[in-house]
Amino acid sequence: MGSLTVPAIKAAKHPGNGTRPARIGDGDGLYLQIAPAGGKSWLYRYTLGGKAREMGLGSVALTDKDEQAGGVTLARARDLAREAKAKLREGVDPINARLQAQREAAAAAKAAEARGHSFADVARDYIEAQAAGWSNAKHAAQWTTTLKTYAEPHLGKLKVAEVATADVLKVLQHDGLWTAKPETATRVRGRIEAVLDFAAVKGWREGANPARWRGHLAMLLPRRSKIAAVEHHAALAWQQAPAFLAALRGREGVAARALELAILCASRSGEVLGARWSEVDMDAALWTIPAARMKAKREHRVPLTPAALEVLHAVLPLRDAENASDDPFIFPGQRQGRPLSSMAMTMLLRKMKRPGAKQPWTDPAGEVVTAHGFRSSFRDWAGEATHHPREVIEHALAHLLKDKAEASYARGTLFEKRRALMADWAAYLAKPAAKVVTLRPKQAAAG
Repeated sequence: MGSLTVPAIKAAKHPGNGTRPARIGDGDGLYLQIAPAGGKSWLYRYTLGGKAREMGLGSVALTDKDEQAGGVTLARARDLAREAKAKLREGVDPINARLQAQREAAAAAKAAEARGHSFADVARDYIEAQAAGWSNAKHAAQWTTTLKTYAEPHLGKLKVAEVATADVLKVLQHDGLWTAKPETATRVRGRIEAVLDFAAVKGWREGANPARWRGHLAMLLPRRSKIAAVEHHAALAWQQAPAFLAALRGREGVAARALELAILCASRSGEVLGARWSEVDMDAALWTIPAARMKAKREHRVPLTPAALEVLHAVLPLRDAENASDDPFIFPGQRQGRPLSSMAMTMLLRKMKRPGAKQPWTDPAGEVVTAHGFRSSFRDWAGEATHHPREVIEHALAHLLKDKAEASYARGTLFEKRRALMADWAAYLAKPAAKVVTLRPKQAAAG
C-alpha cells in the first residue's frame, strides 16, 4: 500500500470517456475514485464469501478545510483500509461492523439526550405540542396546574428515561391521593401516562409506560369505582328550577344570559361559552356544536326553543360590538376575541340569593348549585315528571349510550323528538313559582 501521493491525487482527473467513475489503486484494496464531474472519494474493495464488496470511506481531503468539513486524507484512508482488512481477518464484514457501530453511536446519543430531559421539561413540551388541538383554552392551564401540583414534586427533576412504576405510585399514593381524591388522581395518572408516551415517541425513554392502568397499575391500586362514588356537581332540585329561572331572568349581564341558555338547552357550560354565531341558524331554530367542541367528539345538534331564541336575540347587539372577529363568540368576555370566563357563571350563582332570603341557591346537601348541575336537574325532571323515552333524554344531554346493543339500534339523534322534549322543558321552566302561604292559628273571637 502506498503508490498514491498527495500531488498525484490533486492532479488526477477523470478521463472523460464515460459515465462511470474512474479508479486509481493505492494497494491492498484502497482506491481513489473520481466521478465524471470531478468529485474525488475513497473506496475499499474486498471479497467476502466469494462475493465482491465495496466500502466507501468518505470524500478526499486535500486541505485542512476539506478535513474539517469531514473529508478523509490519504493517511486516514490508508488507516481505515487497514482497519477494514483486520476485520476481514477476524471473519467480520467491515460494512456490517460499521453499520453496527453507527447504530450503537446513535443509541448512545439518544441516551445522552434523554439524560438531559427531566419529566418537568417533557411535560412542558407535551403541553405546548398539544395545546393547539385542545378545544378549550383552559385545558392547557389545567394540565400545567395538575402536573405541577401533584406530579412534579416527585417526578419533576427525574430524568424522563428513569421514571419507574415506584415513582408513579409515589405520586398517586402521596397523602392518600388515590383514595381521598379519586377523580383528581385518575386525571393525574392519565396525564403522567401521556407525558411518558410522548417521551417514548421522541426517543427519550424505552420500555413499557409505568403509568399505564390496564394490566399494570390496575394490579397495584384499587379501582376508582371501589373506593368512592363518582363526584357529582351540586344540582338544584328540579321542582325549584322554575323559581330559579324566574330569578335569573330578572338579572342583567352576559353571564346571566349564558347561564339561561345553558339551562334551556341542558348544555354544558363549556359548550355555551365557546359558542360562536356561525353555529346558530336562527331561522331553523338550530344550534350545531362541532365535534371538536363536544366531550364525546361528535357533532351535536341542539333544537332551539322560542325561549332559547329570545336569549340569543337579547345578546345580538354584542355580535356587532365584536366586529373585530369574522366569527365572534355569542357570549364574549371582557377581552376582545375571547369568550366569557366560566368563573362568570360561578360568581353569578354565588351572588344570587333565594327570593326573600340571604342564602344562595343550594342543592339538598347545602352546596351552592353549579352551572353543570342544571343538566342533572333537567335529567331528573325528564325522568320523573315526563314520559319522554330515556334514549331521547340521553341524546338531549349528548350522552353516548352505554349499552352497546341499544346504541347499535339508536343510530339517529332523535332530533324531532328532542325538539318536543326541550319545548316541554322550556314550558315547565316558564311556570310561575308557587307561592308559599303561612297558615296562622285562628284567633279566638273577642268575648
